[in-house]
Amino acid sequence: MSRYTPEEKVKLARHPERPGTADFIDALFTDFFEQRGDRLCGEDPSILGGIARFHDRPVTVIGHRKGKDLEENLRCNFGMPSPEGYRKAQRLMRQAEKFSRPIITFVDTPGAYPGKEAEERGQGEAIAQCLALMSALEVPTIAIVTGEGGSGGALALAVANRVLMLEHAVYSVLSPEGFASILWKDSSRAGEACGVMKLTAQDLRRGGIVQGVLREPEGGVGTRLVNLDRDLLVIPNLAVHMNRDINSGYAYNPQADMLPLMGLLSTIG
Repeated sequence: MSRYTPEEKVKLARHPERPGTADFIDALFTDFFEQRGDRLCGEDPSILGGIARFHDRPVTVIGHRKGKDLEENLRCNFGMPSPEGYRKAQRLMRQAEKFSRPIITFVDTPGAYPGKEAEERGQGEAIAQCLALMSALEVPTIAIVTGEGGSGGALALAVANRVLMLEHAVYSVLSPEGFASILWKDSSRAGEACGVMKLTAQDLRRGGIVQGVLREPEGGVGTRLVNLDRDLLVIPNLAVHMNRDINSGYAYNPQADMLPLMGLLSTIG
């Protein structure tokens, strides 16, 4: 698991052939019914969510969606949600709480969309509401970082009872390019920043920020998982983790459930 450098893991996490939320839904769930719109302003395709069955149990599934080709990348804004996407996620979470459905989220985003129009529609408030809502949910919640976990845009779907990461996923308070630009005023030192930021799954597992790391196929998850070959380790291992965590049941503990959030925020310094 240590044969790749942090910089190489960032490249693997960003690989265009890495599976997205739709791929994991197809592989792990049945009877998926997509739900759209935030019931306030509009629909944001960069957040995919709905109801599905996991081992015949109804669950709510929510995740970032980057797209698989240029047309879909543009439609999904390269996986950078606007406020409507986060408010859609909140709507689905409240619905899950009402009907006692476990919530599973898939995290893969470079960050929330930073555009002027997103800020005008309350991007910061929408993310903050996601954090507050997930911190108080009483249904079991599992978050899986499958690729990039960038900044508050990722954290908005990752305040969960259990946070898992794929072996070559990354999770950090900002991108390595942003880190290098702020700290050294030189974005070309992004590779160096990858090693400083402690953003790999292994670093975060050692720090207690995530509770599990799921092995990937040799060379990282790519076209082989996009083809949904169920012989790969990551799919059955992920299913085992999810089944165990959902069936164990959680009692809401605000102090304990906020520890991963506080741990990630502490890496800013």
